[in-house]
Amino acid sequence: MANIVWHHTAVTKEDRRAKNGHHSAVLWFTGLSGSGKSTLANAVSKKLFELGVQNYVLDGDNIRHGLNKDLGFSAEDRTENIRRIGEVAKLFVDSGQFVLTAFISPFARDRQLVRQLLEQDEFIEIYVKCPLEECEKRDPKGLYKKARNGEIREFTGIDSPYEEPTSPELTIETHRYSLEECIDQVITYLRERQLIK
Repeated sequence: MANIVWHHTAVTKEDRRAKNGHHSAVLWFTGLSGSGKSTLANAVSKKLFELGVQNYVLDGDNIRHGLNKDLGFSAEDRTENIRRIGEVAKLFVDSGQFVLTAFISPFARDRQLVRQLLEQDEFIEIYVKCPLEECEKRDPKGLYKKARNGEIREFTGIDSPYEEPTSPELTIETHRYSLEECIDQVITYLRERQLIK
């Protein structure tokens, strides 16, 4: 872009990581509405906080109340929603923190775009896998019912596709495991890769 110059910061990402005593990365929770993304992301965040790991949760609904309140749910707007989140997530990684994102992010190409914004060990895709029938049973926001009644159009899993990750770093089956077991799977992954102590 003309007349815009990137300014390098006096404190680097590596400096911040060294001070924090841990790596920084995006934990990208993706899955159907009702699969448990937000619940799991917030529970992992709490566990990381207890372990002294700097982190922050970016949740789909919360972001649409502010940063992305100008966007709808068309394919184009969903792509732009995820692009913006990717850019914000990158800033958190640069600040030396883990950022946990809880977004349906139904399209593989959009998730890949975010992955490409980051370095190799900075994007951890976590597929929160739960059968559609179970998500519909849970339906915590009553969205599936509205979608089935035709009140919501282009709803992921009903009349808009969800493209399952083909090779995520982690797959967590929330219908098979307790919340504690799901948290442990994420923390174990981070420890095994020496991203946290």
